[in-house]
Amino acid sequence: MPSFALIGSLGHIVSAFLFAGIATWVLFHPAGGMQRRGLAAASLATLLWSASVLGQGEPSVLAFVFESLRNFTWLCFMLLLLVHERRAAWHPAIIVLYALLGSIILLEIAVDLITPGFAGSPRILEAIAFVSIVLRMTVAIGALVLVHNLYTAAAPEARWGIRLPMAALAVMWVFDLNLYTVAYLTQNPVDVLFSVRGILMVVIAGMMVLGSRRNTQWKMRVSRAITFQSLSLLAIGGYLVVMMLVVRALNLAGIPNIQLAQITVIVGMSALGVGLLPSRRLRAWLKVKLLKHFFQHRYDYRVEWLRFTETLGRPDKNAAPLDERVVKAIADITESPGGLLLLPDEAGMLTAAARWGWAALDVPSQAGDRAFTDYCERSGRIVELDGVRQGKAAHAGEAAIVPEWMVATPRVWAAVPLIHFERLVGVVVLERPLLDRMLDWEDFDLLRLAGRQVASYLAEARGQEELLDAKRFDEFNRRFAFIMHDIKNLVSQLTLVARNAERHADNPQFREDMVATLKNSVVKMNDLLARLSQHNRGRTDEPRPVSLRSIADAIGANKRGGHPIAVEGRADVLALADPLRLEQAIAHLVQNAIDASAADVPVTISIERREGDAILTISDRGKGMSAEFIRNRLFRPFASTKESGFGIGAYEARALIAAMNGRVEVASWEGRGSRFSIILPAITEDAVAEGSRKLAS
Repeated sequence: MPSFALIGSLGHIVSAFLFAGIATWVLFHPAGGMQRRGLAAASLATLLWSASVLGQGEPSVLAFVFESLRNFTWLCFMLLLLVHERRAAWHPAIIVLYALLGSIILLEIAVDLITPGFAGSPRILEAIAFVSIVLRMTVAIGALVLVHNLYTAAAPEARWGIRLPMAALAVMWVFDLNLYTVAYLTQNPVDVLFSVRGILMVVIAGMMVLGSRRNTQWKMRVSRAITFQSLSLLAIGGYLVVMMLVVRALNLAGIPNIQLAQITVIVGMSALGVGLLPSRRLRAWLKVKLLKHFFQHRYDYRVEWLRFTETLGRPDKNAAPLDERVVKAIADITESPGGLLLLPDEAGMLTAAARWGWAALDVPSQAGDRAFTDYCERSGRIVELDGVRQGKAAHAGEAAIVPEWMVATPRVWAAVPLIHFERLVGVVVLERPLLDRMLDWEDFDLLRLAGRQVASYLAEARGQEELLDAKRFDEFNRRFAFIMHDIKNLVSQLTLVARNAERHADNPQFREDMVATLKNSVVKMNDLLARLSQHNRGRTDEPRPVSLRSIADAIGANKRGGHPIAVEGRADVLALADPLRLEQAIAHLVQNAIDASAADVPVTISIERREGDAILTISDRGKGMSAEFIRNRLFRPFASTKESGFGIGAYEARALIAAMNGRVEVASWEGRGSRFSIILPAITEDAVAEGSRKLAS
């Protein structure tokens, strides 16, 4: 036993130096306001308590007084953390609990101070000791409730910094609770536990040192509701009752070395509590059970909507992009750990646009077909994937149109359509929450409403982008207003020459002037056409059978003078298209491939037929493009990787192909090259011949 006392004294000495270091460091680094000063005051009070233990031993009146002062200052420090957010400071339950604990601590000090006056009255001393122990147990319980609520009140981004200080305080008060519980049950102070507390204070001081260096800004938000505080208090009270019963049973059983057995039970149950309480799954289970049995509604709508709006409209310039915030806002409602945003393209196919907290999910390039898009837009229903997997889909035919990858991925829990003015803006796919459950009517209502709100944000963002593009087009057109004016003057001049030629064609001098004028006009017009080639379009033709190989050969022959072009594939592949528009679109993509390739590396044009599609593919081995660039910038006007480019080529090519009922697919690998595939409706030579016969007849 003396060795335990010596180790405990050494522990108090080391912890005193550590807390002195914390107080000194904080006082000389005052950034952080009142919260840092509160930390310094609590550290000094703990230093005084350790000094009183070393001076007079434990237990003693002076040590008990300074222990009460230590608890009071740490509670004040926690209150200062909470009032950092003013709206959190005035929660009635928090004020009542802090005031109650403060009053109990003052009563503790008063009881300790009057103890020496009754040294000659054993019965009164016994009663005072009983009251003191009960008060200290009460303070420990209340302080643990406040530690729990303070941690859950911390903003998620601040929890990593507050975790160590809150854990240190929790360890300190958990040990105090066990210490005074055993003292109450055995009616005697347990010297071994008092000695162990000195060793434990070294660990607590170390955690405080690390935590105080981590945290320069203690950012908090609104505390949890009074029901969850009551649940925490109930859980701690239940733990206390179990402890009392176990220790009392050990006493009644007459087990030898009872103090060692008691210490073993205390350490074991404390380890069990520390292991279970931080569990996210356990907290989620407790929350669900509480909401299910104590409340009419699952959600606190005010809190949910405030959090939802804050996530979407966060003004922080370092915040995540809007698409990711949309996923997080929906996922937070159901406490899903991750989610995925799918957006429809021009053809109505769903593609992955953003994800939050779900890096392991493997999503196909086509995440949803047109049938699934139409169903989500038409019905607006929340798709519950578990029901689809179990053959209990909420709507007839739903199972047949849900994408196979969603059904085959067990972690996919639900799909939330985002509807704006009866149009589908996107779909948010939610990951299964930690505590698995079925969606109910309240989930459906809230998710549907949140989906419409999110859709309005996305639609507004897309509208702003389109408005910006329109302004850029307007600026682009204004820049060439003078050029168009020059073309008008040239046309007027040529019209005048043509008119005079009817009367003066026989005049040699007129013919000489006319030739000079024509040459000058041709030079000017060629210059203007070269500058306007991306926007110069003549008369468009109706779609007709076109040989892809012949167009590819013509473009290859035209481009080979400046770069090697390889043309390969079938010569009998016919597509239904406008030849002028098709040639212009292919030329844009071939030129982009040339610009991306080294001078001696050829660009390949290949032709093939696949089922009912005619496919022309342009491949290069250039620098390639990132997935982010393809998704967000490739087919946007005025977005170009070339310093002198307008960013119109790929945009115009896709628009031209779409006008012919075709589409453009892209695959690219950074550092290895890109592949653009133009896919058009195919037509066979037999169908062409049959059409010719019908026309002839």
